[in-house]
Amino acid sequence: MAKMQANQMRAGMVIEFEGQRYTILKQNIMIPGKGAAVIQVEMRNIKTGAKKDQRWRTADTVERLTTEDKEFTYSYDDGDMLVLMDPETYEQTQVPKDILGDRLPFLQENMTVNVRLIEGEPVSLDLPETVVLEVAEADPVVKGQTASSSYKPAVLSNGVKTMVPPFVTAGEKIVVRTEDGSYVERAKG
Repeated sequence: MAKMQANQMRAGMVIEFEGQRYTILKQNIMIPGKGAAVIQVEMRNIKTGAKKDQRWRTADTVERLTTEDKEFTYSYDDGDMLVLMDPETYEQTQVPKDILGDRLPFLQENMTVNVRLIEGEPVSLDLPETVVLEVAEADPVVKGQTASSSYKPAVLSNGVKTMVPPFVTAGEKIVVRTEDGSYVERAKG
């Protein structure tokens, strides 16, 4: 374990707080009108899965746990668990589905994922930054709407709603960010 300043916390890091281990989900620095800046952190209890919001002063220190990153291949889901395979040993590991939160729909079969471990226990899971998905449905473009006008709603093949440029139609494959499902570009070929 190592001490670090609260303002060094980043999403994906694991800290120990009040005897419990938490994965950092989000971190914002808030600067009130008077006084010192405050770090607002959304974190998830590794054991219980419960989310918690916590504030620290910039100068506060927190205990950061040493994590080990390892690549796994996603095999399939089994109830509330995701079954991952170690590509080197072919051993299977199970992690709870809620470790991914809102990013779960972007997990695809045989996808390579990065798992963060503490003492061999999986504590967080990172997906590739972008994935290719098919547009299942997209609103038709309204006549007279200019190409430069705003994006239109669409639903991806994984059920996630997103906004796409007017020229994207249902059945097309597009590249989206796994973090928030936002449109990046049309998929090549």
